[in-house]
Amino acid sequence: MKISTISIVKYAIAVIFVAGVFLSRHFGIAPGIAAGNNFRDFAMEMAAFLPLMFILVGLIDMWLPRSVIERHVGSRSGIRGSAWVILLAMLQAGPLYGAFPVAHLLWKKGCSTRNIFIYLGAFATIKVPMLTFEIGFLGLRFSLLRTLITLPVFIAIAAVMDAALKSKGLVVLDPADERKG
Repeated sequence: MKISTISIVKYAIAVIFVAGVFLSRHFGIAPGIAAGNNFRDFAMEMAAFLPLMFILVGLIDMWLPRSVIERHVGSRSGIRGSAWVILLAMLQAGPLYGAFPVAHLLWKKGCSTRNIFIYLGAFATIKVPMLTFEIGFLGLRFSLLRTLITLPVFIAIAAVMDAALKSKGLVVLDPADERKG
């Protein structure tokens, strides 16, 4: 088995981090202790959230046929497809890294690249749980104004990203085609 330089660097960074946290705890270095605590808290959050997200994504993967996704949010879905992915993103909860398994599932089931970018933008900016906190702290007017500004911005960015991918000849491969090659 050949070990690549990249693998060695990845493991070296992890070992250096763990050693740094250990030494910080041993010698009482506050920034190192804080980094270790933050890493522990983040790892615990991920351990609690991601398994449930993967179970949900797995169930949807098994129960929802590809034809349904292609019809509703595929490349020919237009504005209606964008509205569906925005609604899906708005109704979900959780941290941003929870959106990536869903985005992968959508791509695997035939969602257009543009709609995947829209989904990620909507998930990051206009989730209902986030909007309720925002309205509570900053007011309804601010929240509506921010939403009305960000919504067209990430839709435009998604269109630009989709066009850029196509113009450069970069193709997001269909997972079924990828497995054949």
